[in-house]
Formats: sequence, C-alpha cells, structure tokens
Amino acid sequence: MQTAADREAISFLRSPEAIRARAHAVLDAGLSGQLAHFDVDLDKLDQVAEFVVEVTRRWYPDLAIPYHSRWGHFAVGGIDRMALVRARLDAQLAGQNDAARRERYGRALYALGIVSVLLDAGAGPDWCYREPGTAGPALVRSEGLAVASLHAFLAGAFSLDPERDPLCADAEVLQAIDAETLARHFQAGPENPLVGLEGRAALLNRLGAAMCAAPELFAPAADASGPQLGGLFNHLSRQARGETLPARAILAAVLEGLGPIWNSPVSIGGVGLGDVWPHPAAHSEGPAASAGLMPFHKLSQWLSYSLVEPLEGAGIKVSELDALTGLAEYRNGGLFVDFAVLAPKHARVCDRPHRPGDEIVVEWRALTVALLDRLAEPVRAKLGRSASDMPLTKILEGGTWRAGREIAAQRRDSGRPPIVIDSDGTVF
Repeated sequence: MQTAADREAISFLRSPEAIRARAHAVLDAGLSGQLAHFDVDLDKLDQVAEFVVEVTRRWYPDLAIPYHSRWGHFAVGGIDRMALVRARLDAQLAGQNDAARRERYGRALYALGIVSVLLDAGAGPDWCYREPGTAGPALVRSEGLAVASLHAFLAGAFSLDPERDPLCADAEVLQAIDAETLARHFQAGPENPLVGLEGRAALLNRLGAAMCAAPELFAPAADASGPQLGGLFNHLSRQARGETLPARAILAAVLEGLGPIWNSPVSIGGVGLGDVWPHPAAHSEGPAASAGLMPFHKLSQWLSYSLVEPLEGAGIKVSELDALTGLAEYRNGGLFVDFAVLAPKHARVCDRPHRPGDEIVVEWRALTVALLDRLAEPVRAKLGRSASDMPLTKILEGGTWRAGREIAAQRRDSGRPPIVIDSDGTVF
C-alpha cells in the first residue's frame, strides 16, 4: 500500500529540481575522485565550449536558434514537411473561427509530437528511411525516424478514422499497434534493421493504456470518442494564467499522464519510476525513500521541450524554460568523453555495450546533466548572450547535441558514441 512518504518521494523524483540536484551530487563525487567509472577534468571544459560555439555559429550564424525539440527534425534537408500537416488541417478547418482552428492545430501537433518523440529512441547504425515521392538521400537516425513518423501520421496510422480524421492519435489504435505495422511505416526489415522495433510498439501500446487510465488528461475532440493524445493540449492550455504557463507544468503533465508507459525496474510503493536508476553517489536533500536514486526523465523532458512550440503558436507563453535540465543522452554525453572532460577509469567503459541501468551508464548520464549546466555559462559568454536570450534548450540545439554528433563522426568512422548503449528503443 502506498504511503504518504512514498507519494512524497515519487513527487520529488519527478521534479526537475531532483534531476539537477542529484546530477550535481554525482559531479561533486567525480571532482573528488570518488566515482568508480569516470574521472572529471573541468580544465578541458573550455575546449568543449569553443567547439560548441563554433558549431552553433556555423548552423545558426544569426544566433536565431530554435528550441531543442522534435520540430526541427521534420525540416531535414531544408524541406518544410509541416506544410503537409498545415494543408490538411486548413482543408479540414475551412470556415471555422480562430479559436477552433488554434485548438485543432494544437491537438494535431501534440498528437504528432508525442508519438514522434516516443518513437525516436536510437535507430541503430544500419537503418535508413527513403522518403516516398522524393529523390533525396536516405534519412537516418533521429531525422529519419522523424520523417517516417510524420508520414505515418499523415497516413492516419494512429487514428480510428484515417479517412475522415487522420491527424490524431486515438488510445484504441495505440493499444493495438504492433511491430509489423510500425515496420511497414518505417520501412524496417531484415535488410534494413531498426533497433528496438518490438520495444517501440510495446511503448505505444502502454501509451494507449495510460491514456485510458487518465481520461481527464486526454479528452477527445468534440466530434470524437475515447481518449486522444491531443487532449493534453487542452489540459495544459487550461492551466495557463495570464496566457503564461511554466515549463515545469508541461513536464508534470507528461510524467503524470505518460509515467505508466515506461518499463520501470525501480519502483516506490508499487509505482514504477520510469527513467530513474540507482547510483551510490546520487544523494542530495530529498525524501528518505528517494536516497540513492538518480532521475533523468530524458525522453519526457525532450517531449516537454517539444510541446512548447504548439502552445506558443496558440498564444500561450511558456516561462522558466531553464527549470528543466539538459538531456542525458549519448550525443551530449559523448561530447564530454570525446573531449576528455570525462575520462574512463577502466577499459570496460568503452570496450563493450552497456544496458541503460548499468552503473557506468547511470554515472555517465548524471555527469552529462551536471556538465551541461557548467557548460552553459561559457557558451553564453562566448556568444554574447544572456540566460534569458539563450536558455539551455537552445544551447542543446545550437549546440551540444550537434557538436556531440560531429565529434563522434570525426573520432570514429561509424559515428557511434564513445560508449555503446544496448538500447531497447525506449530510453535512448
């Protein structure tokens, strides 16, 4: 039976404050030489900042940097694929008033954004996607997964009524979707293997079930029945005060509504914690039941960043973006290893794959979150920008994620990160 102490610990571990505090506790341990797997050399952090600034200026010479979110991936190759979504919605909404249009746009973008983010975990090095109707190059990694998910969405793959209303995601469809269906939309097969295909389908199945368990967060549109992902847009819109919503409210709703979808080896009071893992250095102020647990909520935070733009498009300002943290994923983390800010203490760190819950990976990810905070200040200084001008999400986009990919390609022909993750398609 869940106790008040359990509920307090769960609430704490779902907060961005807990992510940040525990990550910095691990970094402090590393700076004291007390970690088992990594040494930390902050003297090399300025080299990382210089490289991130160079990459940022090359990609965004005017420093008009978007948020680190899913939406930029849909424009890979300079193609405005969201125009396809807008054209479909405009045709559906002809004659409707501005309020109705904003709501329908927001609901559709939330459905697309959530499904696409959840399908984004690492594709593996051997998968690619050839976009129908184009002669462009094959798309890989996050961009390929984004474009594949967009075309699946346009085809009504997640809708109960794909002919009349394809641009939505219904719980009933998500609960029933299988790996074979995803493979068809993602062009996956023996000759084009996509890592974690079964895991991705199971994640969507659990998403549908979670929507049914929280119908107040996923209310259907007026002309539909049954829970729909777009309902989360309405739920958050109603929370805005003075047309402003703090970013932490988005993360809270994501963790409340989508929390049950994660495979959770760690639980408190029978509640699975999701992307939360034990580490001996993960100690900070917090409820006793949370001691030794390192929360990340990487996909949930990236999803939260991706849900900002549809709200802002509807006239709702999202405030306090820097309350959320940097993302504990392999591009950001690989950047610090490749520049020797993080130095492996033994060969096992890099000579074999690791599971997401392995202490090596948990340690690496925690250090990554804390070091992103440390890196933000010199990057802003070198670019002449303030924290309000350049919140952490823009540094990630500008930025550390791109720099991590570039340095990996320079150091290894495969472009793999320096530490290999044996992914199940749900964490990374």
